[in-house]
Amino acid sequence: MSDGAEYLWIIIAYLIILIGVGAWRSRRIKTQDDFMVAGRGLSARVLIGTLLATWIGSGSIIGGAGLAYEHGIPALWFDLGVWIALVVLYFVAGRARAFAQYTVPDILEVRYNSTARLLGTIVTIIAYTAIVSYQFKAGGMVLNLVTGIDADFGMIITALFVIGYTILAGMLSVAYTDVVNGIIMIVGLIVALPFMLDTAGGIDGVVAALPASHLQPLGDMTLMEALGYSLPAMLLLLGESGMYQRFFSAKDESAAKRAVVGWITGTVFVEILIVVLAIVGSSYFTEIDSEMVILNVVRFGLPLLIGCLCLAAIVAVIVSTADSFLLVPATNIMRDIYQRFINPDATQQQMVRYSRVVVLLLGLVAFVQVRFFEKVLEMAIYAYTMYGAGITPAVMAAFFWKRATSAGGVSSIAAGMSVTLIWEIAEQPFDVPTVYPALILSLGSLIIVSLLSPVPDRGKWQPFQGKQITA
Repeated sequence: MSDGAEYLWIIIAYLIILIGVGAWRSRRIKTQDDFMVAGRGLSARVLIGTLLATWIGSGSIIGGAGLAYEHGIPALWFDLGVWIALVVLYFVAGRARAFAQYTVPDILEVRYNSTARLLGTIVTIIAYTAIVSYQFKAGGMVLNLVTGIDADFGMIITALFVIGYTILAGMLSVAYTDVVNGIIMIVGLIVALPFMLDTAGGIDGVVAALPASHLQPLGDMTLMEALGYSLPAMLLLLGESGMYQRFFSAKDESAAKRAVVGWITGTVFVEILIVVLAIVGSSYFTEIDSEMVILNVVRFGLPLLIGCLCLAAIVAVIVSTADSFLLVPATNIMRDIYQRFINPDATQQQMVRYSRVVVLLLGLVAFVQVRFFEKVLEMAIYAYTMYGAGITPAVMAAFFWKRATSAGGVSSIAAGMSVTLIWEIAEQPFDVPTVYPALILSLGSLIIVSLLSPVPDRGKWQPFQGKQITA
């Protein structure tokens, strides 16, 4: 068995390659469009890679796999909401690209008003820095298991790299390295499964070692608990700012829609693969932290070369997701607060320079948040609910409900955000998952307040029917 040195060198080599790509691509970053939306020139193939690598992060590799370790096949409920959301997004992608802006708060202001834009930015900052924080935590876990260094020190190393790379790269570099990350991730997981299955004694050995509930659709969950995992992921993805930012980065509407088709296929395949690999690992590694199952498979259940390949895949998804979720709130602050309310006449050079400063500050905020949650899955569900209940109903209404009004949109965002915070602080009274009260009040506010408000002008909803507008 290896002492971990080979794995450490793989990590170092991989990160050096990413830095080199980022430095090379950063030479082309001259404008706000370059840094925030890759000059609006990404092809469908590049979009598929960056969408897949961004979504499949430590929430899947650590949190989702941990759920599969504990519950087996019912962990797919966590992914089911994502698959439903992806189908809906096929009908949104082209319209979003035609809208041709930069951020989700751009959508909120045009469809509702400036208050909705500001509230949307606040929700995004809270939720996305939480998502970045558990990428840092996952990086620390990887380095701790592989090399034996302290997990906290591993988190610092991960945070420094992610922050530095995002400052250097912007969307132009992140998107292209995501393509490589996505390929490595898929290949690594595909190769890992048959090796781990053989190590665990084949299909018969795995089935014999698992509780019967692990192979049932709900297992030991209630339907309410299962939906408590599905809904936050679905709601997050339907309104996810990084995804819309990539739609805005597409070279045209057709590329955005074709990318979603490839994204659906890749996401379903990879998420099922992760759950199956975690279930096989759970039959072999019986006394470990559940969220460490994939890492243990890589470190102790595979031959050295295969393990190194899979480790590169894990590092790839953590870095890709952290970069993307750090870039989005930085874009929001610069576009939706600084440029919109503070300095409307900011030059392109100022926007790029200050964007990099904001990335640094948000990275520090994300690092501080690591201490507030013990489990990656807990952090993921909180962040997904905050964003999904706070922003997604208003975003979906912007594209699909002409009757939604400014007052309805603002009240929906405020209700979703505040209820999520209150319910989490109260530690989920009556053991009711936060997503239920947050979503009910968010949707209720949107519908009731909109119906009680005057019908919106045609100019409020027309830009979201596929006709391009200018900023």
